Amino acid sequence: MKSALVTSYAQLPAFDDFQDPAPTENETLIKVTAAGIHPIVKALANGTHYGSTGKFPFIPGVDGVGTTPDGRRVFFGIARPPFGSMAQYTLAGDFMIELPESVDDAFAAAAANPAMSSWAALAMRAKFQAGESVLILGATGAAGQLAVQIAKHLGARRVVACGRNAAALEELTALGADATISLTLPPEELIEAFRNEIAMNGVDVVLDYLWGAPAEAMLNAIAHKGLSHHGTRIRFIQIGSSAGPAITLPASHLRSSGVELLGSGFGSASMDELRIAIQQFFEACSKKPFQTKFVARPLEEVASAWAEPNEPRVVLRP
Repeated sequence: MKSALVTSYAQLPAFDDFQDPAPTENETLIKVTAAGIHPIVKALANGTHYGSTGKFPFIPGVDGVGTTPDGRRVFFGIARPPFGSMAQYTLAGDFMIELPESVDDAFAAAAANPAMSSWAALAMRAKFQAGESVLILGATGAAGQLAVQIAKHLGARRVVACGRNAAALEELTALGADATISLTLPPEELIEAFRNEIAMNGVDVVLDYLWGAPAEAMLNAIAHKGLSHHGTRIRFIQIGSSAGPAITLPASHLRSSGVELLGSGFGSASMDELRIAIQQFFEACSKKPFQTKFVARPLEEVASAWAEPNEPRVVLRP
């Protein structure tokens, strides 16, 4: 079969031939129709993700959309190595979700992974309740844009979108953001903006797609001594690290505030929780539209598609 193929962390995936997958008793053969090039897919392919194994060759792709031998149209995830989703055929285990008729294949492949990140973070990790407020660090990316919409869908009373792209922040108000904060502010001004938001409106949950300097600024604001005596509980959910892999976190920030640090992703959330999050997202999609930007490319263009920006999300079509 034809597939994208990774033979080294130092090289881009190439369009090549690979052996057809043979399903075991607990696996289903999937004819792939769409697979998204998500940031996690690129990280696994270049060896920078914590799940990278160093075993070659392998087909990239952690999820996708396709049809089963009995004709069901499904979203699937976590194929057995070396088989990924960026091929004509792949394998799926229990992680399969039938798609509603109203959900397009390419949209599902583009949106499920970024939507899962915020749905699982809110519903499973933060135990979010309707009426709470959410602040999103990194709201202008695909995952952040969906996070704004999902937080509102789940009943957030206030959603604050934070990012660097001024035009994208402005667009987020139409998607449900009640306020925006520019991450281009000088460090002290950014901390003050976060402090004002916490003091004036309250923040119950932080969804952090960035880590690095923005996370440090937010945690500094949470630990501000003027707020420390109120015992304010803020669940800080760490999802991504596009602004840096490490921060400096003084111990006093944890002792002097009600902040609760949690991770959300493969390992911190169970596979059942992630599957349920995606299923609930698709069920919501069948009742109301969610917006995300994506472009479709044929599988044979994988090398050039790989070099395209993460936004809009690129979807490969075998």
